[in-house]
This record gives sequence, structure tokens and C-alpha cells, in this order.
Amino acid sequence: MSLYDKIFKPKVYTLPNGKSVEKKASRAPIYVIVILLMCALSVKITGFDMQMLVSRIGQFFVILADMFPPKISYMKAVWEPLFDTIKMSLIGSLAGSLLAVPFAMLASTNVCPNKVIVSVVRIMFSIVRTLPTIVTALVATLIFGLGTLAGTIAIAIFSFAYIGKLTYEEIETVDMGAFEAMEAMGATKTRAFISAIVPQVLPFFLSNCLFNFEGNVRYAAVLGYVGAGGIGIILNERIGWRDYPSVGMMLIALFVTVFIIESISRYFRKKLV
Repeated sequence: MSLYDKIFKPKVYTLPNGKSVEKKASRAPIYVIVILLMCALSVKITGFDMQMLVSRIGQFFVILADMFPPKISYMKAVWEPLFDTIKMSLIGSLAGSLLAVPFAMLASTNVCPNKVIVSVVRIMFSIVRTLPTIVTALVATLIFGLGTLAGTIAIAIFSFAYIGKLTYEEIETVDMGAFEAMEAMGATKTRAFISAIVPQVLPFFLSNCLFNFEGNVRYAAVLGYVGAGGIGIILNERIGWRDYPSVGMMLIALFVTVFIIESISRYFRKKLV
């Protein structure tokens, strides 16, 4: 029997009662071959060089060592941009999450019977979700100018698509008995949605909003590179000037901030779920 037959042809087993059972061949070898071919193609296209990586990886630790000890005196210049980053994340997350609710309602097949509307809203969510936040921020800076407003809008757009998708998927898993009963009694679809469905999805919605907010704090730190405000502006500036001790101070401040926000968010999410 050839190697091809051993791997790809189905195996036939004879049971004690004389009957034969055919076991389909595993497709795992095919998946492994496809993945290896894709990896080889990716290496060729991207120009990945393992030798370069091994020889230059030490420079990362050289730069990291230059950041310590951090310049403590620079912290007074970090406070305001850091708070701007938090404010951008909070307002953007809140605005995007609230705006996503009515659209999530329209994207739910068990609430909105019109398949055309459901498809259009879902496609809109998919399109908006594929836009990188930094690209959205760049466009927002061209429209609204440099500053935190552009960053807030970019975060709101991302939160809208992210929370919207999670919310309509959650809505489709709820018990529709109370919703249908309220509609039968003459309540409007919106009223029935608020009274019967919102209480069921609210804990998951709030948990997702908190998780989205803590992620946005990290993303907002990068938006300053395109002029969208926050700590990213001075981070980009200090890196450009090779002022690594100041960069180290900013990274420590950002790490502590994100850790505190994540800890608080994790505590409340455990209470909600």
C-alpha cells in the first residue's frame, strides 16, 4: 500500500459479526500541508529573515535598558495627556455603545422581521468593524482637526461596531416569550424590547462595554501618532528625540493606569455576569 493510500484513502474495518465499517480518512494531513504552504508563501512575500531577527533582537533590550531608570521629573508633563487619553476612551466608548443599541435591535432576526434591514445593518457593522481605528482617527483629524475630538470620534466608531455585533448576537439568544406577549397585548416593538429584552441582555451589554473601555484606553495611546490627541502625541515626540528615560516614565504611567482600569473593570464584570 502506497503512502497516499495510507493517508488519504478511507480504512475499512471488519466487525466480529461480519459487517464492514468504513472510517473516513482524516483531513488533518491536508490542513497541515495547506498551512505549511501558506507559511512558506508568507515568508517569501514579507521577506522574513530569521538571521536578521536573531542578530538584531538584542537591540530591543538595549533600547529597553535606556528607558530605565525613568525620568521621574517628566511625570508632570504626562498627567494632562494621560487624562486626555482616559477621557477620549470613556466618552468614545460610551457614545459608541449607546448608539449601537438601536442598530443592534435592527440587526436581530428575532426582533426585526425585515430580512433586508437585518442584512443591511449587519453589513454596515462588518464594514465599520474592518476599519482600523488609527485610519478612522486619521480621517477624523482631516475633518475635525488635530486634538482629542478626532480621537474620541474614532474610538466611538470602533465601539459602535464592536458592541453592536456582540449585542445583536446576544439579543438573538434571549427568551422571546415575554416580548411576544407584550406585542400581543398591543405594546409597540420598542416598548416590548425595552421591557422584555433589555433586562435579559443588560448584564452582558454592560460587561462588554467595560471590556471595550479598558481596551480602548490602550488603543487611544497610539492615536496620538496621527494627531488625535492623548499621550500618544508626546510619546511619539519623545521617541523621535531618543529621549528614552521620558518614554520609560510614560510607559510606566500608562501601565499603572491600564492596570487600575482593568482591575476595576474585571471586578464589576464579575458582579454583572
